[in-house]
Amino acid sequence: MNQNWLVKLGTFFIKLFLFLHFPIKKLIKSTIFEQFCGGETIQECKQTIDQLQQGKIGTILDYSVEGEENEKSFQITKHEILKTIQKAHENQAIPFAVFKMTGIFQADLLEEFQTESGLTEDNEEAFQHSKEILIEICQLAYDLKVRLFIDAEESWLQGTIDTLTYEMMERFNHETAIIFNTFQMYRVDMLENLTNAIKAAKDKSYFLGVKLVRGAYLEKERQRAHEEEYSEPLHKDKEHTDQDFNSGMLACLTNIELVQFCIGTHNEYSCKLLLEEMATQQIPHNHPNIYFAQLLGMSDNISYNLASAGYNVAKYVPYGPVESVMPYLFRRAEENSSIAGQTSREFTLLLNEVKRRKNA
Repeated sequence: MNQNWLVKLGTFFIKLFLFLHFPIKKLIKSTIFEQFCGGETIQECKQTIDQLQQGKIGTILDYSVEGEENEKSFQITKHEILKTIQKAHENQAIPFAVFKMTGIFQADLLEEFQTESGLTEDNEEAFQHSKEILIEICQLAYDLKVRLFIDAEESWLQGTIDTLTYEMMERFNHETAIIFNTFQMYRVDMLENLTNAIKAAKDKSYFLGVKLVRGAYLEKERQRAHEEEYSEPLHKDKEHTDQDFNSGMLACLTNIELVQFCIGTHNEYSCKLLLEEMATQQIPHNHPNIYFAQLLGMSDNISYNLASAGYNVAKYVPYGPVESVMPYLFRRAEENSSIAGQTSREFTLLLNEVKRRKNA
């Protein structure tokens, strides 16, 4: 899947066959699904979890179904999230659980909450009901001592997601970081947001959980900004995104006693930079406050080299019914085609140098 044109052609035909109700589920499951997903259920993910564990890599189970925004769908998603937390508690090979707020909240309510006028009286009850589900999820993670990522979403929802997430941190992160917020560093304001989050955690005496990513909604953000005629909230080029990602990563490292962080990246340079800084500061490879994460089926050269050198590494392992995770699979296939050409030579050389310094 390292040829972009082939990926696009394959995606087109899969969408066409699904639209025409061709019986291709078995074909999809044995090809693209098998590369990027652990299974249709948590139980089906067992083989993937075990295989990753043999390579000293953890698993982050990600229920990747993009359901309808109704109570039935929210309840199904809630129960799956609770099951992933329980599974992480039972299995040391699963260091984190993860979910999206839009799995339990109506997107329009998240958007409305962060407007100047706020929620209407009619929507207050539905919002509070979803917030009770959020508290239930976070409470179980706290009770079972399972670290919980709350994934980032579009900018017109993220303000509300941040508000709710920091409220959960204040409630559950006083002993260690249980709740983690996600910072999309392609946003022009995100480095400042991270700096403010670190300060707030210091002031309010709780541990800050951070997952750093570059960002996943580039086209949607640009399209909406164009349609509604406002300035894009994103950096104009990848170079500035990379700079902010690396600066944010080093800010977390500087505050390592307060901040527990995971860098979710397939970028070799960012990983190399963090390794070098850890070596310079004589921070152990397996420091419990530092994790690296990549997606299943992508950048295995990074994941396995890091793990073999003793760093904490995990793979995002999506799961769910084949037909329900197809939107996720299409995005991953296209993303994978764009990074498949990355060389691992420099990365391997750097790991050897880090080992040499350690043994010197």
